[in-house]
Amino acid sequence: MIEMTVSGLGIDDRTHTPVVFLKEKGGQRTLPIWIGPSEASSIAMELTGRKFQRPLTHDLLRTTIEGLGGVVPKVAIVDLQEKTYFARIFLEREGELITIDARPSDSIALALRMQSAIFVKEDLLRDGDEEEDLAAEASMEDLQRQLEDMDPEEFGKLWT
Repeated sequence: MIEMTVSGLGIDDRTHTPVVFLKEKGGQRTLPIWIGPSEASSIAMELTGRKFQRPLTHDLLRTTIEGLGGVVPKVAIVDLQEKTYFARIFLEREGELITIDARPSDSIALALRMQSAIFVKEDLLRDGDEEEDLAAEASMEDLQRQLEDMDPEEFGKLWT
């Protein structure tokens, strides 16, 4: 397993679908994962430090885990089947380790909130592409501007 960081978010020009870009920590390999709009909003909110008055779903999950005395030491993207990635959340409580099947986008959103490590199975990675990384950074800036101007009532309607 290779440790990753979230290097940015973007919008696929062909499908108009949000994409989260993971980059190898201390390396050049990347993994783009196409995700849903609400998960992209949740990831962008955490990356930009924007908070709503009331907890959103991933905030609620973090609060619940912490309230029950648990921690999430890591999440991992572990498989790819028929163009769908699979992830696991590793939850530890009172010395017991539990793994939970989850979507990569939810795993990443939770990991960001809990400051957990993000790992990817090595054979899922590909060599980094500078042009793609620049496009992701530009899209992230656009997302940031949209989020800053967004009314809380409009949350989740970013791409509709």
